[in-house]
Amino acid sequence: MTKRLILIRHTKSSWDDPLLPDRERPLNKRGKHAAESLGGWLASRGYLPDEVICSDARRTQETWERIAPALATAPEPRLTDRLYEANSDTMLAVLRHATGDTVLMLGHNPGLAEFAHRLVARAPLEPEFQRYPTGATLVAEFEIGDWSEAAPGMAAALDFVVPRQLED
Repeated sequence: MTKRLILIRHTKSSWDDPLLPDRERPLNKRGKHAAESLGGWLASRGYLPDEVICSDARRTQETWERIAPALATAPEPRLTDRLYEANSDTMLAVLRHATGDTVLMLGHNPGLAEFAHRLVARAPLEPEFQRYPTGATLVAEFEIGDWSEAAPGMAAALDFVVPRQLED
């Protein structure tokens, strides 16, 4: 059996209010547009999640809210504080409790980039994969029957994109 993971770093956030707590930072205009573009890209390739696990930070929630309208079916996200400032091990632990066949996880760097690098057996050739900038999206498949079996190095990278590549 195959399980698919869509791993997204939130899009560009606003730094307009330096007094705003980090967890409360919203997306900026560029981030909003990038998230909408990612939604279109996911839909055009048939990458449709049946489960969404999202950091409870405002910018990750807003990223999902901008992606979701482009998808034929958009499940309600499961918000968790465990993905905020999470390291790779924590992200893997969260993923191992997923129940969907196609899971979308939305989180933050540096943990998300580390997680992506650890999961794939072979990294995508795209140079931006190393940096995993805002909005970076990896689509990977695992030959497993249950997410509890997921482990580092088991995933095959199917696709990778950064919002800049989707600009008109």
